[in-house]
Amino acid sequence: MPQDPMDFEWSYWVEWGRERILWLLAGHLLVSQMSRLLVEKYKPWCLMVYGMAACWLLLGIKGFAVILLHAAISFAVAQFQLSLLTWLCSLILLATLRIPAVEETKRRWYDTENEYYLLLFTVSVRCLFCTSFSLEYCWHAPSQKSSHSFPWMLAYVFYYPTFHNGPLVNFDEFSKQMRRQEAFSVKTNLIILIVGIIRIFFWWCLAELMIHLMYIHALYSSALPLESASYWALGGLALAQVLFFYVKYLVLYGVPGLLLQMDGLKPPALPCCVSLMHSFTEMWRSFDVGLHRFLVRYIYVPMGGSQSSLLGTLLSTALTFAFVSYWHGGQSYLWYWGALNWLGVIVENGTKRILSISLIQDLI
Repeated sequence: MPQDPMDFEWSYWVEWGRERILWLLAGHLLVSQMSRLLVEKYKPWCLMVYGMAACWLLLGIKGFAVILLHAAISFAVAQFQLSLLTWLCSLILLATLRIPAVEETKRRWYDTENEYYLLLFTVSVRCLFCTSFSLEYCWHAPSQKSSHSFPWMLAYVFYYPTFHNGPLVNFDEFSKQMRRQEAFSVKTNLIILIVGIIRIFFWWCLAELMIHLMYIHALYSSALPLESASYWALGGLALAQVLFFYVKYLVLYGVPGLLLQMDGLKPPALPCCVSLMHSFTEMWRSFDVGLHRFLVRYIYVPMGGSQSSLLGTLLSTALTFAFVSYWHGGQSYLWYWGALNWLGVIVENGTKRILSISLIQDLI
């Protein structure tokens, strides 16, 4: 039975995974386990070299040079140790991805659109990693200089399991865990690997069944069936779509998450089932945990967060969702999506504050 071809993200990453990325991830696993077994002290540098080689192989020398240039610029700007300047640099680097002349130049580097999009997705995710390192550099004490050097930035930026699509791991967590040397057990790691592969294979089979049997995205791409459907049917389609999105990211984040575990790191928690969610706030906290930690640590809390005045909280939340919309591409529908999510979070938090008033609690 033919599959629903309308979900670009799933088709795209499955195709790349089968062709090259899964093989490169297997190579990373081999290098990681050998370095943990033989040269634990030099594991970060072994993985850095492997990540750079994998990047060169997959994106070519020009793609590799773009990512290295982004890292070098971010590191140079971070030397001023000004958070505002670091953010300005990050936003400008993201903006360069959307300059038509630059896009056309990069397209000419590759034979297919898929190769260009791989560079685009990779650089977008790397921008977040460069931002995380640079802000941590701005905040670090002089005694921590050795753990915030340019080689450590390269080890972080070129760490291959999270290289193309995440999940996002903040630099402070990455560096602490990567420097930690633990007892290595081949048997324990083998059990983790086998159990992890079985779980991911189950999720992948479930996603393939959904995309071969349900045709959710094909229905959404045609106005006629949507116009003739009842409200109950439309609700069911919406639920089916977000459930597929959930299962898809169990696979897309499950594979790198498993490799993080094999490397002795703690990956961000996998997405929670959307059927268990009943609030905007909980969805943002527990679906993409890595992105949520990034947003809270580098945008929401520095801008005042929930500890500031009501206006400050509104501004902090608005800037957080504005960045999410801009990073995802900045198209008009993404601004609407970000604004609606911001409104949902504000209404929920406002309702909680009202219900916490003793008089209201007495009335309830």
